[in-house]
Amino acid sequence: MSTATRRGRSTWTPSQIALTLLGTAVSVVFLAPLAWALFTSLKSETEAVEVPPHWLPQEWTGQAWKALFETGNITSWFVNSLVVSVCVTAVVLCVAALAGYGFARTEFRGKGVLMGVVMAGLMISPAVLGVPLFTTVQQMGMVDTYWGMILPQCAPAAMVYILYKFFQGIPGELEEAAFIDGAGRWRIFFTIVVPLARPSLAAVGIFTFIASWNNFLWPYMVTNNPDLMTMPNGIATVMNSYGIQWAQLMAGGLMAGLPLIVVFVFFQRQIVAGVAHTGLAGQ
Repeated sequence: MSTATRRGRSTWTPSQIALTLLGTAVSVVFLAPLAWALFTSLKSETEAVEVPPHWLPQEWTGQAWKALFETGNITSWFVNSLVVSVCVTAVVLCVAALAGYGFARTEFRGKGVLMGVVMAGLMISPAVLGVPLFTTVQQMGMVDTYWGMILPQCAPAAMVYILYKFFQGIPGELEEAAFIDGAGRWRIFFTIVVPLARPSLAAVGIFTFIASWNNFLWPYMVTNNPDLMTMPNGIATVMNSYGIQWAQLMAGGLMAGLPLIVVFVFFQRQIVAGVAHTGLAGQ
């Protein structure tokens, strides 16, 4: 074997081997619950509650998945979750981008106080606001409506702060040059600032979509109509009506989590880039 061939062949260092083994172990730890849920959903209900439990089904069956579709309106719940999550994401992106840019680039009386109010929203749990929000929505006649589920989720204090930090990092010279060329504030925002903020906007959109999709408490409070239930609420209803059927529970959990897994797999680069561009990575 020639020297050039030996030099061209990469060798693994002990540190690389250790990091690879550590990464593999961490991946197994995180993937094990998903594998357990999948295998359990492919068992019969009798086999799913056996003690001691075993990983692989002794008799593979899709009865739990079939029963889930038969006893619950999965298609309607999926569409409801998609509509609510997409609308919440769109509204939050618009509100957070405009508010973050306004705080970062404009000076007005009471700016510090208003920013403090926004930041105070980060310290208040959504559960604390459940009763007053429900009272307000009820007085506005939006109970059992899409708007009743969407609008209360569109108060994005954290997302405003993320985009505020990003807009602060954009060089002001870019906007000053555009002002000299005759561009107005709105044109600068849409033609210069928004394109530069795409990584952060993508991250904010993904975080908002995931949070809205996983939101159980608020849709549960404001919706009594089974046709308007979202995936978490609908699956919980099926479980409560028919008792705890563990195989169906695992199938429903996988069904509800599948879109989030797909979003993360296809947009993980945007998530990492968005966090890096906001300046929050080191905080």
